[in-house]
Amino acid sequence: MKRRDLLAAGAGLTMLALVRPASATPAEMAAAINSFTGGAKPQTGKVKFDIAQLIDNGNAVPVTISVDSPMSAADHVSAIGIFTERNPQTDVVVFTLGPRAGKAEVSTRIRLATSQRLMAVARMSDGSCWSQGVEVIVALAACVEGEAP
Repeated sequence: MKRRDLLAAGAGLTMLALVRPASATPAEMAAAINSFTGGAKPQTGKVKFDIAQLIDNGNAVPVTISVDSPMSAADHVSAIGIFTERNPQTDVVVFTLGPRAGKAEVSTRIRLATSQRLMAVARMSDGSCWSQGVEVIVALAACVEGEAP
């Protein structure tokens, strides 16, 4: 094989690697949630994950997470995290709250690489953790490596 042929083949493989979507796995999402909760198993309930089930464009998806909490000094949400199963990074965002937040609700926009399962997890001041999972379908994916601006 000539040097020129080898370089051309290498460039083709590099381009192929750059445009493939990078994604995590369900096991990586579980590990990220375990790290966030400090090993505590999240219970289902208290968390409301508001996101569209069918998403036209994964580039800027609005989400709102609210948690049933009195937000008092003795009983409040200390953190809320959003985790994805198929994005390049499983932990999308972590919000830190305290009793002075007044309301246990956060809103943001996230990018989604593809159709997948998402989890919202709330860590409470007493150390307990609560969660809600949702399945979403994404028509036009985001988070593709090598994507043109």
